[in-house]
Amino acid sequence: MATTQAALAGQLQAQNPSKPAKPARRIDLFLLLGITVALAATVAGIRATGVSIGYFLQPTGAVIVLGGTLGVILITTPRRSLFHSFHRVRELINAQEVNREELIDEIIHYARISRRGGLLAVESMISQVRHPFLADALQLAMDVSNRVELQTLLETELRMRERQGETDAKVLETAGGFAPTIGIIGTVVGLIEVLRQFSNLQSVGFGIGTAFVSTIYGLSLANLVLLPAAHRIRARVAESFEIQELIIEGVLSIVDTVHPSLIRTRLSSFTRGPKGQYGVAPSSETHAA
Repeated sequence: MATTQAALAGQLQAQNPSKPAKPARRIDLFLLLGITVALAATVAGIRATGVSIGYFLQPTGAVIVLGGTLGVILITTPRRSLFHSFHRVRELINAQEVNREELIDEIIHYARISRRGGLLAVESMISQVRHPFLADALQLAMDVSNRVELQTLLETELRMRERQGETDAKVLETAGGFAPTIGIIGTVVGLIEVLRQFSNLQSVGFGIGTAFVSTIYGLSLANLVLLPAAHRIRARVAESFEIQELIIEGVLSIVDTVHPSLIRTRLSSFTRGPKGQYGVAPSSETHAA
């Protein structure tokens, strides 16, 4: 039986000799566009008041706000979680692109193989799987014979990945909560310096304006950078969660030897946009398996 399955797997690989590429990464243009629009709107608003941009370039305030916020992050976040969060922020710009329709097609492809030669016929093709989580799920499906245990393992992995994403977002959200307050600290420091020169009214007027720049730094850092980045991480985690749910549903359907056309019907609910009646893409697989 094992020889027959190996031969069938070899035949199927011969029919599909090209090794699929891993999910491509792309620059998130909407993220960059959002940053550009936010900065441009802020600068345009400042210039509309007639105040020079150079007036807002205050090194003291920048040092207090940036340094204080970084210190808060180091205090509130364990080292390992901090590294994970920085890695997650770096991935915001260079995002992994997953085409759900292509992922469904790939799952259907392995479902056909499994129906013809058994689940072990897929084993030799694990290295060709595009999505890492799909590869892990298929490998677990071959290693774990109990269907309930397999589902429990996959759902536990799913919950842990979601929790890790929430932890990474919480790091930025916490920093965003402290940044405005640290900006106020910079403002207070500036006002203390103003009071030291209270006898010079011209210096007092200039110093008060300069002091409040720290508050602007804190508010801008929180509301234009940290908090939006935290929300963006959560949005990415939610999207990844849906894709992993799709994979779990597909792999469990393969284990249950569900017909490929029915698997496609189940998985089509994870896609968006018109796909035909009831959201199901027209398919010629009904008689293929």
